[in-house]
Amino acid sequence: MPLFEYACKECDHQFEALVRGSDTPECPSCHGKQLQRRLSVFAAHTQGSSRAAAAPMGACGACGDPRGPGSCSLN
Repeated sequence: MPLFEYACKECDHQFEALVRGSDTPECPSCHGKQLQRRLSVFAAHTQGSSRAAAAPMGACGACGDPRGPGSCSLN
């Protein structure tokens, strides 16, 4: 089951939903069906570049943690 990100066109609520086959999700806030599928960071693929080069870097430099170096388990 793929996990997709959506934005509701009726109330502008953003959420994630697990979608099976041709099922259509609904907004958990207003139960609207007018949804726009958003591109997830995990769904974006690039050819010939490393993961670190494709990901936006924050203050940490390794994981993008805005708290700075040493804030995450990668440092």
